[in-house]
Amino acid sequence: MAQELNRNTYLSKNVGDFPAETVICGKKYVKVEDLRYGTNPHQPAAYYKPVDQLCPIGDMKILKNGKSGLSQTNLEDISYALNIVKFSKAAACAVMKHVNPSGAAVIRPGETLKDVYLKARDADARAAFGSSIAFNVEVDQDTAEAIMATFVECVVAPSYAPGVLEIFNDGEKFKLNKHIRIIQCGDISSLPKFVGDANAADATTMKVLADGSVVLAAPLLTNIRGLEDLKPAAAESVKTGKVAAGVAATAEQLNDMLFGWYVNINVRSNGVVIVKNGQTLCVGTGEQDRVGAVEQAIEKFKQKYDGKETIEGAVMSSDGFFPFPDGVEVAAAAGIKAIIAPAGSLKDADVILRANELGVALYHAPERIFSHH
Repeated sequence: MAQELNRNTYLSKNVGDFPAETVICGKKYVKVEDLRYGTNPHQPAAYYKPVDQLCPIGDMKILKNGKSGLSQTNLEDISYALNIVKFSKAAACAVMKHVNPSGAAVIRPGETLKDVYLKARDADARAAFGSSIAFNVEVDQDTAEAIMATFVECVVAPSYAPGVLEIFNDGEKFKLNKHIRIIQCGDISSLPKFVGDANAADATTMKVLADGSVVLAAPLLTNIRGLEDLKPAAAESVKTGKVAAGVAATAEQLNDMLFGWYVNINVRSNGVVIVKNGQTLCVGTGEQDRVGAVEQAIEKFKQKYDGKETIEGAVMSSDGFFPFPDGVEVAAAAGIKAIIAPAGSLKDADVILRANELGVALYHAPERIFSHH
C-alpha cells in the first residue's frame, strides 16, 4: 500500500499553497500553473511569469502533454537548452539532462536538422535517455522520427512542420515515447545574450538561501559576440616578461571554440566543454578543481565513444582560468589543439608558454562564466 501511495504521489501534481499572483522586488508575477512537482516528487512547486511581459518560456504552448504535467527540472532543462541554442543563427540543438547539457550541436555544411539532433544526442547517448531537447528552428518530420526512436521527456522548438505532431502523437508506433511532451516556445531571439543588451534586466536571476534570504543578480551574459572577439592569449610576469600565444587556431577551430563557449555558459562550474565539427564530444561539469573537470570530460569521451570518434584536433572551452599549466597539459595529451579560457591566474604567463610548447592555440576570453545553478 505504501509503495502504491508513493507511486501515485510521484505521478500526480504535488500541489502546494501557491498564490495566483505574487510580487517579488516590486515586480508582479502571475501563476502559469502548478507543477507536477519541484526538483523532487515530495516538493510542491508552481511556476510564474511576469505580468504584462511576453516571455518565450513563460508563454510557451503545450502542444502535447504527457500523462502528467511539467516538473521544475523539466522547466529548468527547457530554459538552459534554449539558452544554448539562442546564440546560433544556424540550426542548433541542445540535449539537457538534470540541468546540464549532455550534448549540443550546430549544423555544418551538408548536414540536415536530423544530423544536428543525432550529433547532440549521441554526444552522450546514455545520458540523453529521458532528456529535454531544444531547437532554435522548426522541427521537420525526419528529425521527429529520430527523436521518437529513444526515450525523451520534452521537446521544445519555435515551430513544427506539417505532419510532425502526428508523429509525436503516434503512441502505437512509438510506445516508448507515447507520453512525450511537445512544447512550442516563443521568439527566442528576444532572450538576452550579450553584456549590455537592453532587455537584460528582464532576466534578473534569483537565488534563495537556506533561511529564505534572497540574492538577486544580473543574468549571466557574455561579451563575446562573434569570432572577432576571440583574442590570442597574452600575459606578463616578473619571471617571464611579456608572453603571447604562439599558435593560431584554424577557422574551423575558431568556430568550434565560439560554439563551445556559448554551451559552457550553461554548464555547472567548474566546467569544460570539448567540441569538434560543431558537436560537443564531452562535457566536464560540477568539479571542484579545474584539471578535474578536464580529466572528467576526457574520461567520459573514452568511456562512451568506443573508438568511433577521435578527440584529436578538438577544441576546449573552460569557464574559468587555469591556475596551473596542468589542465592544458592534460587536454593536449588527449589531442586537443585549441583552448579558450578567461585570463586572471597569477600563472597566466606560465600557462601560455606551456601551451606554446605543446602546440596548443590558447585564447583568452574577456570574462569568467561560472554557473552555480
